[in-house]
Amino acid sequence: MNISYSWLKNYIKADLAPEKISEILTDLGLEVGGIEEVQSIKGGLEGLVIGEVLTCERHPNADKLSVTTVNIGTDTPLDVVCGAPNVRAGLKVVCATVGTVLYSGDECFTIKKSKIRGEKSEGMLCGPDEIGLGAETGGIMELPEDIKPGTLAKDYFNVENDFIIEVDLTPNRVDGASHYGVARDLAAYCKLHHIEHTLSLPSTEDFKVENTNYPVEVTVEDSERCPRYTGVTISDVKVEESPEWLQNSLKAIGLSPINNVVDVTNYVLHELGQPLHAFDGDQITGNKVIVKTMHQDSTFITLDEVERKLSDQDLMICNAEEGMCIAGVFGGIKSGVTQSTTKVFLESAYFNPVSVRKTAKRHSLSTDASFRFERGVDPNMTLIALKRAALLIKEVAGGTISSEITDLYPTPIENFEVTVKYKNINRLIGKEIGQETIKTILAGLEIEITSESDDELKLSIPPYRVDVQREADVIEDILRVYGYNNVEMPETVNSTIVYSNKPDDHKIKNRIADQLSANGYREIMCNSLTKIAHYEKLESYPAANAVTLANPLSQDLNCMRQTLLFGGLESISHNVNRKNSDLKLYEFGNCYYSNPEGEKTSLHTYSEEQHLAIFLCGNKTQANWITPEQPTSFYDIKSQVENMLARLGLSTSDFKVNDVESDLFSEGLALTVGDKAAVEYGLVDSKLLKAFGIDTSIAYAEIRLDIILKKSAKKEVRFTEISKYPEVRRDLAMLLNKDVKFSEVRDIAFKTEKKLLKEVSLFDVFEGEKLGADKKSYAISFTLLDETQTLNDKQIDKIMTKMMSSYEHQLNAQIRK
Repeated sequence: MNISYSWLKNYIKADLAPEKISEILTDLGLEVGGIEEVQSIKGGLEGLVIGEVLTCERHPNADKLSVTTVNIGTDTPLDVVCGAPNVRAGLKVVCATVGTVLYSGDECFTIKKSKIRGEKSEGMLCGPDEIGLGAETGGIMELPEDIKPGTLAKDYFNVENDFIIEVDLTPNRVDGASHYGVARDLAAYCKLHHIEHTLSLPSTEDFKVENTNYPVEVTVEDSERCPRYTGVTISDVKVEESPEWLQNSLKAIGLSPINNVVDVTNYVLHELGQPLHAFDGDQITGNKVIVKTMHQDSTFITLDEVERKLSDQDLMICNAEEGMCIAGVFGGIKSGVTQSTTKVFLESAYFNPVSVRKTAKRHSLSTDASFRFERGVDPNMTLIALKRAALLIKEVAGGTISSEITDLYPTPIENFEVTVKYKNINRLIGKEIGQETIKTILAGLEIEITSESDDELKLSIPPYRVDVQREADVIEDILRVYGYNNVEMPETVNSTIVYSNKPDDHKIKNRIADQLSANGYREIMCNSLTKIAHYEKLESYPAANAVTLANPLSQDLNCMRQTLLFGGLESISHNVNRKNSDLKLYEFGNCYYSNPEGEKTSLHTYSEEQHLAIFLCGNKTQANWITPEQPTSFYDIKSQVENMLARLGLSTSDFKVNDVESDLFSEGLALTVGDKAAVEYGLVDSKLLKAFGIDTSIAYAEIRLDIILKKSAKKEVRFTEISKYPEVRRDLAMLLNKDVKFSEVRDIAFKTEKKLLKEVSLFDVFEGEKLGADKKSYAISFTLLDETQTLNDKQIDKIMTKMMSSYEHQLNAQIRK
């Protein structure tokens, strides 16, 4: 939010420089992101002077150019080549001298000494559009004859200098979303620090009803969504361009002027923080304004010419026949003020924040009005802002106030009542603050002390402070005015010994992260909010199990993630589109689930799991003179998963290995514990990749950390010395059916020889026509070891014979000699 320094001084009179105000506001919790010096005209007309054309002759080498001499108040006139058709001797003009920077929107160019078609040119004679003073006229500016040559253009055109203070407003501080709101905070600071100041609201004393020739009947049918509604009419207005002071004020804070009536409503919004709406009186059918909801799926065209379907929960401002405005959010295409408007109905209201927020999110609309209404404006400012805007409209657009003020406020919003104990103030702040200091701060914050004792204060807090409703909130407010920097750091730190849980999740996750990072992976952190559309066609993660948001920020962030895959694919897509396609990524994150048959109001319906995702994309090695590029494959992600498990003291033999059944993968494996997959890895399904615009294969692994950590905790690390006796390796080749998995081969081996068999590994797989369409050949090595003696051939042959027999009977294997 932008705050104009000169505008701010209308409400607080204090000797404070912009830099000091910036420092104070940051200390008060209205953090300042930056200060920028600006002018009412971009560039401040620096380098521009008023000149008089002394001579004007046709350019000898160009029909449409003139060669002039221009007196700018110096001893020597300037030679200037000009292409304007209206240039002539005796004309008073605006001249840009050499070195002047002229602006055109966001672009700029510098005037340089040059030769144009062989003639010397030491400047430029300017039109109004070239220096930010108006629209293009097809020629240069013609100024009054009585202006003295050499007068600075910035002095003649009264260029105003200002400072713009950029305030990074937090969501809870809507009370600071206006110039007066910022002035109110500064006044609290000044009061505590005894800085002379005066805080004042704009005066509305001159407001008076001049006639009642244009009454509009107002009815509020839904006072819960609209607790307060005020309005007044103004007749005989003349809609035109706003005066210079009003345009400059709005431009300074980044707003574009529209017309004098609309500009007043925007001005008061940023002045007092109260959104207003001006309706064209001719569009109020039946001279009736009705505040109500409309039927479900009613259509309404907003100012942006978009037809929207309304919910029966959307509050509308209607006339006798149709809707005119989505209350607190956006106006309708017909009801706005135009050049032909002659009478206005001015609205100032307080709408329910929850209702406005739901409506704004439902229609994906965000406006200056909805920003304030959905956070909670000051209900007591409604009438003041209405009178202020009516007076300003009279000032800039003429007209007469033609009705009594309508103020419908059936149930006034009460102040917040809070009790604060002195001991809690000192305990939470960490320093004892004098009682008089506390009372001074509260007075500066416009918080009334209704009663007090030696131990506590009973307070009445104005409703515009929507963030101060508890004792802790009051203490926080006291501290921010007192100053966080004024609370000294203690010389000692009190701490307690905290025993970490076993297993130490944090330590183990760091161990995994260190291993992945050492192998060239980069950690990413994606949003835990995603869109439910990702899950609508999935069987492994059905949309019915998603945790959906009641009030989503947008349709792209309307549920909690069930898997880390989609956030990673968004990151990969972003990188691939920027020519960064060789990626190794990992992410730790929580995934969320709901039981569709459970009660949505019960926490038992929801669950949360810790996951780890690993992504491989592109080439694992780049091509060079000695090796070709190598794309990543299923075996790369398999190797990474096995290495990670080994780092935790686990191996694939600790799990049941199955083909992955998730529709996230085109092929892959699942390591299961019981009936639940602990690890799933493989190649991501091409349909999912296509949905994210990715045309390269991605290897992906998702690990359920809760299961892995629990299993790892049961593993004990034990020391054994290296055996004195040698290991023996025997190889075996056998012909198997294609559907036989290596895990079956390994399991049979360890069941057959439980004592001496130490390792089983697959070192070759062969398939071919000669073997048969449904056959494959495995070459397997067996490592045998006896810790007490050297194995002899008789023992080894006996074990291998028993092994071959098991394979022949259980797998129908054919042993290949």
